[in-house]
Amino acid sequence: MNKINPACKDVDLAAACELLKAGDNWLILTHQYPDGDTLGSAYALGKALQLLGKKVRVVCSDVIPGKYAYITEAAKWDDFTPSHYCAVDVADPRLLGEELEAYAMLVELCVDHHASNTYYAENLLYKDYAATAMLVYEIIKELGVELTPAIAEALYTGMATDTGCFRYSNTDALCHRMAADMLDIGIRSDYINRVMFDIKSRRRMELERMALAAIHFEWDGRCAVMPLTVDMIKNSGALENDMEGLASIPREIEGVWVGATLREIDDNRFKISMRTGSKANACDICTLLGGGGHAAAAGCTVTGELQDVLARVLDAVKTAVPQIEAGDGDEYPV
Repeated sequence: MNKINPACKDVDLAAACELLKAGDNWLILTHQYPDGDTLGSAYALGKALQLLGKKVRVVCSDVIPGKYAYITEAAKWDDFTPSHYCAVDVADPRLLGEELEAYAMLVELCVDHHASNTYYAENLLYKDYAATAMLVYEIIKELGVELTPAIAEALYTGMATDTGCFRYSNTDALCHRMAADMLDIGIRSDYINRVMFDIKSRRRMELERMALAAIHFEWDGRCAVMPLTVDMIKNSGALENDMEGLASIPREIEGVWVGATLREIDDNRFKISMRTGSKANACDICTLLGGGGHAAAAGCTVTGELQDVLARVLDAVKTAVPQIEAGDGDEYPV
């Protein structure tokens, strides 16, 4: 474990809730390139704390994609000077992004579910939970706050997006039970699932077309690599909110153990998104490249020319998953 602050430790649910109740003027931090779990968790927690009479504001380094408007437009944050800081779904302070990096060492509580968490704050960390939103739901119940439709929709969004609409291997009975609690509140699950998983802009479809044409395979198709260059993104007209979900495409191909998406952020800097099935561990691969995440989904940032970055990624795959070279005869690995 790479502990940034050796003094930081795990805290239990009761202690975390006492900390949240004791303080006021809370700034809740989300990670850059925001997804449904960090946003759903932050907005649900923020609204719950407001119901306790706290002043709260949720912030993100990046522009929040418009498809999350059903969450964001229901929130009215307070104007205040922060006194306390909480990060949600942020395993490493580097994930906060440039706009929020100044707050990294001020974070008192990190609510997270990533095994790769670097302990830069006191951690309420449930590694077995499929989504941080599940843990935020536990916090809200412990705080004694009644679920509102807005809070429930935010929580459901976090659960649904981090489980691939409840299809990934991290989806368990508890996750389904918690999602069912949100349905009991009367959330618009059909609307949320359509917005999150079905609707794509024409810009996104053009980028996807280019990306599919650029995929290449290694080790008899057991590894699929999909580059997304700055030129491809520019020529497609794709916006940041068009990027979500692209990383899953290489892993969806029949016979692929490891799917890697290499997205060029700027000159010579690539955001690597790794997706794997049961025959490989995405976190092990990305840890070799200075990143982390979950067994089936992980990420990192690598600097260099595309071909150099590609070589480093493939070397990490080969090191972490040596059996990928020979395979094991399975026609449909999962």
